[in-house]
Amino acid sequence: MSDDTTAQRVLYPRDFSVHPPALAPAYKSSVLRSPRQPLVVPPAGLGDTTSPAFGHGDIAPGDDDLLTNFATPGKTAIGERIVLTGRVTDQDAKPVPGVLVELWQANAGGRYRHARDGYLAALDPDFGGLGRCLTQADGTYAFRTIRPGPYPWPNGPNSWRPAHIHLSLFGTSFAQRLITQMYFEGDPLIALCPIVQSVPDPAAIDRLTARLDLDASLPMDALCYRLDLVLRGRRQTPFENRPEGA
Repeated sequence: MSDDTTAQRVLYPRDFSVHPPALAPAYKSSVLRSPRQPLVVPPAGLGDTTSPAFGHGDIAPGDDDLLTNFATPGKTAIGERIVLTGRVTDQDAKPVPGVLVELWQANAGGRYRHARDGYLAALDPDFGGLGRCLTQADGTYAFRTIRPGPYPWPNGPNSWRPAHIHLSLFGTSFAQRLITQMYFEGDPLIALCPIVQSVPDPAAIDRLTARLDLDASLPMDALCYRLDLVLRGRRQTPFENRPEGA
């Protein structure tokens, strides 16, 4: 996820100690799906680092507004209205423009709009749970959405996932994709979630936690939460699908 100029710079060493291990016994599904053999990384070919790519024409007006992008005209999603914003930067804290940021999430009751989600919370007919945008010249991104609810999951007799939003970042090709999820400051379920706690470094968990930004909130409309994303280096955001970095 870097241009030629970035690639020519010296890359800071990654701190592998902040990334969760593939096998985290408290996260029960990792026991069966974690690899038993060392990771094999094939060399990247031309097709892995070039097109297809994304452009501004791929984003439709309103794609970044989950309050209305799935709603019946004149209606809006149900729940606590929020703005999620932040900056995407590289290892030198320089902005990374033109990154396609996608998000998906549960609704205010903690249910996803997915055929296999059988949680008893009701679906919101005016909330699709999906959005996307491109980072601006200064690396910023922004979404309007609702704060998702927590939900139970079959890891233990009374396991609950904290409220969270999934984020996907695309670089200059489909092969350059990073996936992570963010949490909300002050949520007591963060400390109780085996998925979150599989991250061994509390400072890394902190980098996955969005902060209330009251100054950027919309008066009489929506609170704002801020999560900055770092693509490389020791301050890198932990990413689920590529712990070795972008």
